[in-house]
Amino acid sequence: MATRLYTHPIFLEHITPPGHPERPDRLRAIERVLDDEAFSTLERVKAPEGDEATILYAHPEDFVERVRAAIPQSGIVSIDADTSASPKSWQAVVTAIGGANAAVDDVFEGRAANVFVAARPPGHHAEKTTAMGFCLFNTAAIAARYAQKKHQAERVAIVDWDVHHGNGTQDIFWDDPSVLYCSTHQMPLYPGTGAKTETGAGNIVNAPLAPQTGTDLFRDAFLSRVLPSIDAFAPDLIIISAGFDAHHRDPLAEINLTEDDFDWATGQLMERAGRHSGNRLVSLLEGGYDLQGLAFSVAAHVGRLMKG
Repeated sequence: MATRLYTHPIFLEHITPPGHPERPDRLRAIERVLDDEAFSTLERVKAPEGDEATILYAHPEDFVERVRAAIPQSGIVSIDADTSASPKSWQAVVTAIGGANAAVDDVFEGRAANVFVAARPPGHHAEKTTAMGFCLFNTAAIAARYAQKKHQAERVAIVDWDVHHGNGTQDIFWDDPSVLYCSTHQMPLYPGTGAKTETGAGNIVNAPLAPQTGTDLFRDAFLSRVLPSIDAFAPDLIIISAGFDAHHRDPLAEINLTEDDFDWATGQLMERAGRHSGNRLVSLLEGGYDLQGLAFSVAAHVGRLMKG
């Protein structure tokens, strides 16, 4: 089975204010790098629009309706200080959810070995009742719940290597031992959560990294905290919140990873998916704001997924 890529032109139509780091050019940079001949066997599929009812797997209905009502007829509106919406944002976020859920279907039903979903807006900062940090709904959390509800997955692990802590995912699964949430992230940094002492129901594993951390300490965090937690949990599915803003070129943080680190981390999680999850692994794009760093990192990540 091949690696599958989900994306959609609608993701370019989620418009953010001029100068905003979470911009459509991020996906254009990914599209260009994946046009290389090295990715000729990558199976490319247009992400389907999602079932809006699945948003309720992670968010209450009144919050969903508040987000829907905030979508403007024209122009750009601010949801919070750094989160915005434009007329096509609802369709974009629902299609991002549709792509993630379709990816879950693919790995459980044997249509793909693994899947990368190149979508925007990102999702991991969206809490149960709060849109924030460029995020409207929490795509990874919805996909995890979808796997449990549709495919009877008993245990889902979400591994978040975005340089910003996924406070939203932690909030949604704080007291739910059926979902393991592991995060490497810079601390201190937005959103201010993610201390080692934040453990939920024993299912939250945070591995904060000091500014200027590089390869060695990042890999040590994976080897000493993330991977042993996955082995102990033995998930039926691994979801990656794949932010690439820990790359040394990224302007929003001070972690000094290279694309080789994302290749290595991808391989480590693929090994665990093979050991515990029937190779079922779904990767969802989160952050990454330097276009070159993002493109090179995604190329390394997808290239490693394709090696099987």
